[in-house]
Amino acid sequence: MGSDTAGNKTNRQGAWITIGSFDGVHIGHQQIIKTLVEGAKTEKTSSVVVTFFPHPAKVLRTFPDPFYLSTPEEKDNALASLGLTSVLTIQFNRLLASLTAHKFMSILHNQLKFSCLLIGYDFRLGANREGDIHRLREIGEELGYCVRAIEPLQSTSQVVSSSLIRKLISDGDITNANTMLGRWHAASGEIVHGDGRGKHIGIPTANIEPWSEKLIPKIGVYATLAELNGRLYQAVVNIGRRPTFYSIPAQQTIEVHLLDFNRDIYGSHLCLNFIKRIRDEVKFNSAEELMRQIRKDITDSREVLEHATTEKNLSA
Repeated sequence: MGSDTAGNKTNRQGAWITIGSFDGVHIGHQQIIKTLVEGAKTEKTSSVVVTFFPHPAKVLRTFPDPFYLSTPEEKDNALASLGLTSVLTIQFNRLLASLTAHKFMSILHNQLKFSCLLIGYDFRLGANREGDIHRLREIGEELGYCVRAIEPLQSTSQVVSSSLIRKLISDGDITNANTMLGRWHAASGEIVHGDGRGKHIGIPTANIEPWSEKLIPKIGVYATLAELNGRLYQAVVNIGRRPTFYSIPAQQTIEVHLLDFNRDIYGSHLCLNFIKRIRDEVKFNSAEELMRQIRKDITDSREVLEHATTEKNLSA
C-alpha cells in the first residue's frame, strides 16, 4: 500500500473513494473495496465507489457483444454487499474520455471532497490514459488528498483481472472463472417458450433470454444451480444450437432442465449459477442417442451439484 503523499493539506474529514469499472466485482476488486471500507471506518468517514457505465473499453474500442461479466444491477448489488456508504455511477462517453486526469480529478474532488483515493496498482485514467499512479499522486498533492495503491491479487500464478475472467468464461473454464470472481458466474432472464422439443422427448426444458450484453459461457452442457423465487434447484443447462435437430445451425439458446421439478414456470425470472462445464455440445445420430447422453449428463451434474450445495457460498 502506498503512503499518504498529500501531507498536511489532506482533508481528514473527507470521504475515502476508489475509481474503476469493477465489471464482475471479482476478488481483486473486493480486496480494494474491503481496504477502502476498513480505512474509511478507521477515519470515521464515508466510503464511496466511483464507477462507470458503459464500460470505457466498450466506448473507446470495438468489443463484440456479449461482453459484461455483470449487469448494472448485479454490479450494484455486489458492491453494496461489501459495506460501502455509496456508489456513484458516471455515464462514460467520449467527452468524458477526452478530459485530462487533472480535469477529471478536479471535478470529482470538487463534488465529493474526498480525502483519500485508493486505486489498483495498474490503474490509469484521463485522456490517453496519462493518469497513472505517479500523475495521480501529483494531482493529489495539489488538490489535497492522499493516493494509495493496492498491490495485485493473484490466483495461482495469474493476476486476477476482468479481461482474464472473460477469456476463461469464453473458453468454458467456468471453474477457474468462479474462483477469480469469488462467486458463481450467473445469467438470468425471463423464462420463455422454446420449440417444445425437450418436453416431447421426455425431458422438459425452460429457455431463458438474458441481457444481450451479458457474457455467456462457451457452448456446451453445464451443471448449474438455478435460483427461482429465492430457492436453489439443481439443473442441467445446454448452451448451444441443437445440432441434432437442425442441420443448419439454429439460433443459440440457453435450455434449462430443472431436476426433480415439474411446475409450469413460464414468465418467471430464473437465475442460473454456472458451477461446472460437463461436456461439449455434440450432434447425435438420433433423439434416442441424445436421450441416453442427457441421462448421463443429469447423473454427472447431480454428483457435481451435491458437492456445490454443501460448499461455502462464494458470493461477495
